[in-house]
Amino acid sequence: MAFMPTHSETSPLPPLTVGFDLDMTLIDSRPGIKATYEALAAETGAYIDADLAITRLGPPLERELAFWFPGERVQEMCDRYREIYPTYAITPTRAMPGAREAMAAVRAAGGRAVVVTAKHEPNAKLHLAHLGIDPDAVVGRLWAEAKAEALREHGASVYVGDHLGDVRGARAAGALSVAVPTGPCDAAELREAGADVVLDDLTAFPAWLAGYCGTVAARA
Repeated sequence: MAFMPTHSETSPLPPLTVGFDLDMTLIDSRPGIKATYEALAAETGAYIDADLAITRLGPPLERELAFWFPGERVQEMCDRYREIYPTYAITPTRAMPGAREAMAAVRAAGGRAVVVTAKHEPNAKLHLAHLGIDPDAVVGRLWAEAKAEALREHGASVYVGDHLGDVRGARAAGALSVAVPTGPCDAAELREAGADVVLDDLTAFPAWLAGYCGTVAARA
């Protein structure tokens, strides 16, 4: 009798899409964000501890500015912050070690890279363009579980981030959570939150991705 391959043996592997967070995952935006907070404080006369603010990057801007402005002014100040952000924040920001190589590894594996961030999308795109990081798509203004909307829409099977909110977003999307303790959360916190994989930083990502793709292919 002739061998007849099963459906699983004839079906192609699903396309690889990897999602990435932005701040403190792909970029170190602390110097630029600090400069923007300082400019906003100087303009408004409000006290903002910029050094403290940059230690807790990740959640939406509204949450941080609520510490420094009364509730009725928070949205106004968010709008102004985002307006002046390109002037102060883009040039000082640097790529995180391994960021470009991580993006290249996804492409080398035949995949797509999508940035899903809580940052205002136009400003996120300015950062990426300035640093020569060219994802296939950028989606902004999503935080924690809400990131799952974009991850599912783009078919991401992996999401890489530095914050507990990124772990929650990956899990809500049914994606593998790959965490890097390069932001405000340490490795133990990320594991406790449910990260499937914790890497020291993005320099370890290409080797990990090669192993992951090999495992997926072997299982298929």
